[in-house]
Amino acid sequence: MAWLLFGVLIVLFLINIPVAVALGLASMIVLMVQDNVPLMVVVQKMFNSTDSFTLMAVPFFILAGKLMETGGISKRLMNFAGSLVGGLHGGLAMVSIVTCMFFAAVSGSAAATTAAVGSILIPAMVKKGYDKSFATAIQAAGGTIGVMIPPSVPLILFGVIAGASIGDLFIAGIMPGIFVGISLIIVAYVISRKRGYGKEEKSSFKEIAISFKDAILALLMPIIILGGIYGGIFTPTEGSVVAVVYGLIVGLFIYKEIKWKDLPEIFISSGVTSAVILFIISCASIFGFILTREQIPLQITDAMLGITTNAIMILIIINIILLIVGTFLETSAAIVILAPILVPIASAAGIDLVHFGVVMVVNLAIGMITPPVGINLFVASNIAKIRLEHIVRAIVPFLIILIVDVFILSFMPSISLFLLDK
Repeated sequence: MAWLLFGVLIVLFLINIPVAVALGLASMIVLMVQDNVPLMVVVQKMFNSTDSFTLMAVPFFILAGKLMETGGISKRLMNFAGSLVGGLHGGLAMVSIVTCMFFAAVSGSAAATTAAVGSILIPAMVKKGYDKSFATAIQAAGGTIGVMIPPSVPLILFGVIAGASIGDLFIAGIMPGIFVGISLIIVAYVISRKRGYGKEEKSSFKEIAISFKDAILALLMPIIILGGIYGGIFTPTEGSVVAVVYGLIVGLFIYKEIKWKDLPEIFISSGVTSAVILFIISCASIFGFILTREQIPLQITDAMLGITTNAIMILIIINIILLIVGTFLETSAAIVILAPILVPIASAAGIDLVHFGVVMVVNLAIGMITPPVGINLFVASNIAKIRLEHIVRAIVPFLIILIVDVFILSFMPSISLFLLDK
């Protein structure tokens, strides 16, 4: 049954069937072949998998990110980031990454981060003499931080599937996101200095203070959300609703960049994105049901531990698998498919699940800048009006440093866990 399940799934992927539909079809075919489980179970499993209070955080954080994206947040965060690092070599390139780090803390989405920041900074970099492929590549790479720094939709999904604390996952994602951002800044600086991309005008302390004051409401959102969750004031799901209310108030009444007529489009767009993710989860629940019923995770765990029980070697093997899978599968889909298989292996090897969740999300985020399913590459190339193949060479230095980052984070769990006192 395992060979049939994965064989059908791979065939469906190869003929370009959408991930959610492929998961559902492969699972139904296996159930029909077995002929001892009524197909009504499929509907029940699909419904029950999304009938979750915790999962309600997904559509609300997506809506909050969309409100922040539309409400003038990205422009203010860009101005603040520019006042901090704009005076260095390759200043605009660094501004791009720093702004992505700030915006990640309010969006929870890599594609949203790439689109919101890139629509402003890619044209600005090109105007200042940066190579268009470099400007596009750096924005695509910086956008990956959108799923690392909380709130993060993939971290929520991992927490639900693995039974790990979403609050702990959020806290654990902060330092790795900053670490990845700094590493990308270093690469951008080295390349910019080598190519002679000039400095912007250095900001005075007064200008920094003014830009900080203008961006303070955006910067306060993650502090309020994470502080409330970790302080026990509200759950992650309740925090997602707080984020929506906060985004509405700031966008409608303070920055006044969201108009009442914009709200239907914002709600519809957020609803469509949420529906896609929840449909993947519901179809993956049937897939997970068959995996558990056939004891496939247990068999894979035994096979892996039969090769080695060393946690470092297991992490190396898992990371290689994730790097390959992330190239072909969207992050959320990869998590719902692989987490039920890999979490038991990590637990058996004594790897902290919160640390493992962060490593898994950071690793799969790399797939967002690798063809053929690199969503950030498509978003950034569409903004820059440049063909995808022209970006591939420019993205390589950032791809290499991200892979190095994954292995550093894997073998130095303290980067993820020290804020949790673990």
